[in-house]
Amino acid sequence: MEEYPREEKRQTRNKKRKLRKGRLFFTLLLLGLIGIGIYSYIQYQNGRQLASETKLPKAEFEADEEHETTKNYLIVGVDSRGEEESRSDTMMLLSWNQDTNDLKLVSFMRDIYADIPDYKSYKLNTAYYLGGVQLLKDTLNTMFDVPIHHYALIDFKSFESLIDILAPNGIEIDVEKDMSAFIGVSLSKGEQQLNGQELLGYARFRHDEDGDFGRVERQQKVIDALKDELLSPSNLDNLPKLIGAAQGYITTDLTTADEIKTVLSLAVGGKVEIEKMTIPVEGSYSYQSYSHAGEVIEIDLDANKQQLRDFLQLEGE
Repeated sequence: MEEYPREEKRQTRNKKRKLRKGRLFFTLLLLGLIGIGIYSYIQYQNGRQLASETKLPKAEFEADEEHETTKNYLIVGVDSRGEEESRSDTMMLLSWNQDTNDLKLVSFMRDIYADIPDYKSYKLNTAYYLGGVQLLKDTLNTMFDVPIHHYALIDFKSFESLIDILAPNGIEIDVEKDMSAFIGVSLSKGEQQLNGQELLGYARFRHDEDGDFGRVERQQKVIDALKDELLSPSNLDNLPKLIGAAQGYITTDLTTADEIKTVLSLAVGGKVEIEKMTIPVEGSYSYQSYSHAGEVIEIDLDANKQQLRDFLQLEGE
């Protein structure tokens, strides 16, 4: 007659034991999440403290109407050297399809003879000098009929510092030749771990037979390497510090929440490849010289516009 009460007591003890284990697991999980949150916040603040107080000022920018799935980011690198007005040394358009996680990168040669709204035609990099990010965006809109939804602006000194935060041991690059002319560093041919200053020098080198076209190709190669470093699983714990530093080094219309969402969306999307294009395309340009603009690249605008829109899959928009 006592077996049933004993069995009930045993079952009750087991239930209580499981409940205690469940509470312990939940408590440990909660403490772990709190710890991760505190660590991330500290890393974010450390990044902000490391960042420069002298980043480029916020730019005037009117975004084009956003597409359902694709966002286009105008990336502008500026060799400011302390001047208030500078020419844009690097001009790229990064197009991200959020459905497929595909990235497409378009580099615009800085010496393109460009139709700058409300000004004479000059080299494309003069648009930033005359009217900042907005005029550069308007120029690209006018010439190529391509929408631009966001921008990111960085000067080269800040780029160096940001790279050293992202990759303290350097970024691996296969340097294709010895390089030293007018880049502030000496690089040797072969696989190298480049720090921020060296990576910038590699991306800016153009004193060879390839000139600016080789330089643009190296810039695209650097973007690829940075993407791999940024999205590497081994670097995930460094993201809060990197995002914090980016707040001090990169001028953009994106909020911190937008930046975090973008990086995490790319990271969880799996392996990301970048398809690349350079404007002007091969066989669509010639070199000309004008008294007010110097030596420029005169392009077949219709051919380049069509190939760019095909590349970005903008037909019918």
